[in-house]
Amino acid sequence: MKYLKILNLTRSSHLAEKAVIADNLFSRLKGLLKTASLGAGEGMLLKPCNSIHTFFMRFPIDVAFVDRENQIIKIYHSLKPWRISGVFFNALYCLELPAGTLNATHTQQGDYLQVTSA
Repeated sequence: MKYLKILNLTRSSHLAEKAVIADNLFSRLKGLLKTASLGAGEGMLLKPCNSIHTFFMRFPIDVAFVDRENQIIKIYHSLKPWRISGVFFNALYCLELPAGTLNATHTQQGDYLQVTSA
């Protein structure tokens, strides 16, 4: 499996070392639904994506919606199961991370990210 590294350039902090990409209809629909948890350094990048739901999920997640310039336009901290995010028409992709990751790395709306192959 191919992994991605996600770096917050604004804060010089690593958000994920082993993120997977969901970039087709099936992988985006499946998302994290059959995942029991996300470990430290793990995550999922959904592309394209301008909204998400956490129906049928088993755990809360941190969520960042990111635009074409790789700038974070919206953050959700510890989004619980059975919730729906807003719709962000400027978002190119969504980053899902273990709950607490965004607070621990001081990541904020307006920060810039870098996505590279691991």
